[in-house]
Amino acid sequence: MDGAFTDKIHKLDVRVYYEDTDFSGVVYHANYLKFAERGRSSFLRLAGVIHSDLLTHEPPLAFVVRGMNIEFVAPARIDDVLVVETIFTAARGPRLTAWQTIRRDGELLWQAEILAACIDLDGKPRRMPARTVDQMAPWLTDKPPDFRAPQRW
Repeated sequence: MDGAFTDKIHKLDVRVYYEDTDFSGVVYHANYLKFAERGRSSFLRLAGVIHSDLLTHEPPLAFVVRGMNIEFVAPARIDDVLVVETIFTAARGPRLTAWQTIRRDGELLWQAEILAACIDLDGKPRRMPARTVDQMAPWLTDKPPDFRAPQRW
C-alpha cells in the first residue's frame, strides 16, 4: 500500500484508472502530480514522518511544495502499472529536496526535481523538528545518475 524502499529509493506502484485519463485514454498531465505526491507522502510515512504529527507541534507545521522542475517524456495510458520512484537528497532547515521519476516497465515517462519547505500555518518557513530530520537522515542519498535533471527550455 505504501510501497517499499529498494536501497534508498522509494518505489510505489500506481495503477492508471479511467478517472486518471483524458478522453483518449492517456494520463491527464495533472495526475502525474497526484502520483508524485503519493510517492513523496508514502516515502515520508515509511521513514516515520507522519504529516498529521507535524500538526501537533507548537507551532503546528506542514510541508508544502515550493517549486518543481518537470519533464513529460512519454505518455502513460489506461490500465498501465506505473512505478513512482522517490529519493530525498536534502533535509536542512526548512528545506527538502526530492527527485522523482514515473516509469512503466522500466521506461522513463515523467521526472521532476521538487523543492519543498516546512512551514507554519501562517505560511512562514520553519526549521523542521530535529526528530523529523533524524527520521529522514538514514534515507537521504545523492541523486543517482539515472535521475537526470529535466530539460529546461
